[in-house]
Amino acid sequence: MKHRYLTGLVALLAGIALNHLGDRLLGVKIELFSGLSTFSFAWGVDLFVLPFFVGLVVSWIFGMGGKWLCYFPPLIVRSISYAEILYVTGVPHGSILHPMGWWGFYVILAMEAAGIGGIVGEVMIKRVYGRTKITAAADKSPIAERNS
Repeated sequence: MKHRYLTGLVALLAGIALNHLGDRLLGVKIELFSGLSTFSFAWGVDLFVLPFFVGLVVSWIFGMGGKWLCYFPPLIVRSISYAEILYVTGVPHGSILHPMGWWGFYVILAMEAAGIGGIVGEVMIKRVYGRTKITAAADKSPIAERNS
């Protein structure tokens, strides 16, 4: 197995594990709706802040290209969680399972938060932006002096 594929697999599994562990620690099921009490502070952290850190970790492990790989852990974790409620555990009393449209909207929000974390991970941790490394400060002399 190529080193790049192995690094990608490790980064993906680390992102999935971090996202799943964060879901369990926060005790939030984004897939369930229980009225207005659903939208708590922990729900917001689980939807925006946790995926940001997942994207940051995936990008930090994978390096260049991590901003593309970081979209997948929230998608995988949310899909497995939705299927778990739908087919295994069932919907608890007093809650309903979000329709696929709303669930998809929440998944997209989580994936975008992870994408922002992936970009920040590449720019800040690896000190790169685009395809080249930041090497030196820009030349501050006037253009006329540089061209003469």
